Amino acid sequence: MTTSGSIILNELQISQKIRRIAYQIYETNSEEKEIILAGIVGNGFVFAEKLMDALKEISPLKVTLCKVIIDKKHPLEPITTSIEVDAYKNKSLVLVDDVLSSGTTLIYGIKHFLEVPLKKFKTAVLVNRNHKKYPVKADFKGISMSTSVKEHIQVEFSEKKAIAYLVE
Repeated sequence: MTTSGSIILNELQISQKIRRIAYQIYETNSEEKEIILAGIVGNGFVFAEKLMDALKEISPLKVTLCKVIIDKKHPLEPITTSIEVDAYKNKSLVLVDDVLSSGTTLIYGIKHFLEVPLKKFKTAVLVNRNHKKYPVKADFKGISMSTSVKEHIQVEFSEKKAIAYLVE
């Protein structure tokens, strides 16, 4: 799939952002032995996989991936995860998504994990837009952008490339 629009992050820039966020996550969790990267289904999970690869290169942390299954159109539907609750209970967890726009997806993801005792809880996004409907923030972000309400950010991840567009 190819989107037309203004490129805001090219492949090299995304790679650099991923590496920088991985260092920030490691720095925040340097005393931990294990960390859970909980990627929101779709690009959030792909972004979490890329963060995991970067973390494995730079740190001794054991990284466990967890897919967070949220119906983005109906976020009040039950949220499930690809691993059992006991696998992330009392551990350090980072909830990951590609773009933070209104905050709806992230806030419902956060709500799900608030029902589980965690040692540490942070959020990470590649692109942070400044149009939040909810009081939610990204602890780790690749880039922050102020855009118009009509504009959208589209991130494309494939085997060979990654690119982020600003689309009207």
